[in-house]
Amino acid sequence: MARSKISASLVAVLLAGMTLAGCSSGKDGDADRKNLDRFTAEEIYKRGEFELENSAKPKDAVFYFSEVERLYPYSEWAKRALIMEAYASHRAKEYEDARSAAQRFIDTYPGDEDAAYAQYLLALSYYDQIDEVGRDQGLTFQALQSLREVIERYPDSEYARSAILKFDLAFDHLAAKEMEIGRYYLKRGHYTAAINRFRVVVEEFQTTTQTPEALMRLVEAYLALGLYPEAQTAGAILGHNFQSSPFYRDAYQQLRGQGLSADATGDNWLTKVYRQMIQGEWL
Repeated sequence: MARSKISASLVAVLLAGMTLAGCSSGKDGDADRKNLDRFTAEEIYKRGEFELENSAKPKDAVFYFSEVERLYPYSEWAKRALIMEAYASHRAKEYEDARSAAQRFIDTYPGDEDAAYAQYLLALSYYDQIDEVGRDQGLTFQALQSLREVIERYPDSEYARSAILKFDLAFDHLAAKEMEIGRYYLKRGHYTAAINRFRVVVEEFQTTTQTPEALMRLVEAYLALGLYPEAQTAGAILGHNFQSSPFYRDAYQQLRGQGLSADATGDNWLTKVYRQMIQGEWL
């Protein structure tokens, strides 16, 4: 976001000895707030900008932006301060505070040109908390939902493209979680449980980068169970869509080792996927 140059009035504010950064409660905080009453909304707002640009702690800026909102509610400066409060909170990795400020902006100014940015910040507050694949993926689901809001409500905004890219990455993240669990079961010989996880990837996450490995693992698991038609069909789908993938070469060798080929045979859930993906019977 563009930032204004420091005005003469702001210099006066700085020289006045405003040492309020980070103080928002308690006896000292009350005294600081009384001092702020002497300044205009613009002066307090620009002090927040100054802290955001120059302080090592973005939370210092949050204090000033929130004070604009408190002292000058419903003013134009309060509106600008609220979106900056959301941004500064996100910079400070205070994600719940960022979501709260962003949501207040959306609720109070739904038609404002910065509403798209507020929705994007809200989505980022979830997205940037997505942890390693091995952890609970609740935040990933929330990130997907919030990113979809940006894409659907503000398709022509400058944030929609970024939201689409992040949506795809978060979607892939969920598929990776299914793969991790599936590999865990497969390694321990729990083939049915593993197949159930890989099936989710093939049916619900077809567009992700996890699909080739999921198909190869299905070949491996079905061969272990002696379910050859399923293994062959998984290999056929893999060969048709990802023939240059190392996962196809691995699956092909496994099938060949059993005297089998990668052909769609039998009548099972994978043959239905084959008809949809390759023969286009869903169209």
